[in-house]
Amino acid sequence: MADQTRAFLEKLQVKPGKSIKLKERDPRDTLIFEDEELTKAATAQLAQEIDALQDRLYAEGQRALLVILQGMDTSGKDGTIRGVFNSTGPIGVSVTAFRRPTENELAHDYLWRVHEACPKRGTIGIFNRSHYEDVLVAKVHGLAPKKAIEQRYEQINAFEKMLSENGTVILKFMLHISKEEQRERLQERLDNPKKHWKFNPGDLDDRKNWGDFQDAYETMLDNCSTTWAPWYVIPGDRKWVRNAAIAHIVKATLEDMNPHYPQPPWKPSDFKIE
Repeated sequence: MADQTRAFLEKLQVKPGKSIKLKERDPRDTLIFEDEELTKAATAQLAQEIDALQDRLYAEGQRALLVILQGMDTSGKDGTIRGVFNSTGPIGVSVTAFRRPTENELAHDYLWRVHEACPKRGTIGIFNRSHYEDVLVAKVHGLAPKKAIEQRYEQINAFEKMLSENGTVILKFMLHISKEEQRERLQERLDNPKKHWKFNPGDLDDRKNWGDFQDAYETMLDNCSTTWAPWYVIPGDRKWVRNAAIAHIVKATLEDMNPHYPQPPWKPSDFKIE
């Protein structure tokens, strides 16, 4: 891992067992990136390198990478997927967008649908929202008893540890945007007819509970950033910084995994194509 990447990785990671105050994390931080156009070009190159590493991961077929994207409405989960993983071959990548649970999903425990969506060996799985909705939305809107929600932090940690011990490397990114930036992005969805489909009036209800959601995120980060599944708080107001930071971390993680192409039990010289 390059020293440059390691430096801001340390800055963005939520240290296990440490408390965090989101007000102390600047959503407009440019980190190590200075020039927007140069950074975008570098991110596109990183996306190509992620694709090459994913190809090795797929060929090896022994481990998986799970990328969790969590954030307030308009924080850029879809944009991150396009900006970081658009160059990655579709065979080895799965994207799951977790929406309101169905009747069948509600008839099971809250992790049932999540486990089913976890990436198989050799692939990268991306969660657009995740099981953390069950300690965020459920907490703010009172969708589950307080005691049940308090139990979920430990349950989630145990679930992720089980995944980790069975070959799934986990990266969790909170896309941290300011309330002012969210206002601009919501307004854009109203102003641009091509983005009307993205606007959900319910987003305005969550916006009214901004402070409660920030508190819920802090509690989640405090309780669920672990050595086996760390959280990273990514400055999200500048989309190009967000994408660059996540691309660097994903690439560095895949390099640390260091997947290898398997060696077949034969030699190319054993065959002759007529």
